[in-house]
Amino acid sequence: MKPRDLAELLLLAAIWGASFLFMRLAVPAFGPIALADVRVTGAALLLLPLALAGGHARAMRGHAGPLLVAGVFSSALPFIAFSQAALHLGAGLMSVLNATTPLFAALIAWRFLGERLDGWRIAGLLIGLAGVALLVADRLRLDGSAPALAACLGATACYAGVSAYAQQRLADVPPLGIAAGTQLGAAAALLAPAAVAWPAQLPGALPWAAALGLAALCSALAYVLYFRLLQRVGSSRATAVTFLIPAFGILWGAVFLGERLTPTMLAAGAVIVVGTMLATGYWRPAGGPPPQTTA
Repeated sequence: MKPRDLAELLLLAAIWGASFLFMRLAVPAFGPIALADVRVTGAALLLLPLALAGGHARAMRGHAGPLLVAGVFSSALPFIAFSQAALHLGAGLMSVLNATTPLFAALIAWRFLGERLDGWRIAGLLIGLAGVALLVADRLRLDGSAPALAACLGATACYAGVSAYAQQRLADVPPLGIAAGTQLGAAAALLAPAAVAWPAQLPGALPWAAALGLAALCSALAYVLYFRLLQRVGSSRATAVTFLIPAFGILWGAVFLGERLTPTMLAAGAVIVVGTMLATGYWRPAGGPPPQTTA
């Protein structure tokens, strides 16, 4: 990987890791539904002109229904779930739980797409799930925040499920068209609920800055960076961002919010990342068969 591509990969991980910090700062003032609406609406307003300029309007119109479904399950519901969890969980912990997305994706691909799992990938799934169980048990021991933990895992399951759905229903839509279309679909789905849930007291400058950061940085800019990396380095290398996000999520939470993670949480996070790398075929131990890659 060239230095420029590596720099963009680290920037993307830093931006996506910051999304959990921004949610922690914004959600007490906005509430989960209104915050999710600001995020997807702002992202749609920024991404839609790029998609139209790229000539993707016809593909988006022809797949309006699937884009709406994908928008609900890739953005609207997960953003609400993570925002709700942000009222109770730290940014670092949420970023670690977010790393379980590829585990769910591997399970869904095996169950519904007929993808075969070799011994190493099965071992990775088991290791990753063990890490999740360890993390959840440790958190429940501390404060019993089961609903917030369930919300995070539900969100990551949505991310994984919509990836499989997009492979089947949105294969003919360019990536930038999918990004813009899903954000537009999510914004349309959240319009009425957000109007009802809009906070009675106007949020202050800091929550607004965090909410706009979610829209402009963590959604719009992040999508552009990610799709550019996909084109330049391929999907197998671009997915490495998944393993870097928890490090930045933990860092931003510690620096800006003073969050502290227990040794058990850090160990569980490492177990989840190792299991995810095995389950996705991104890494094999010495002597194992090489992972499948896509250039």
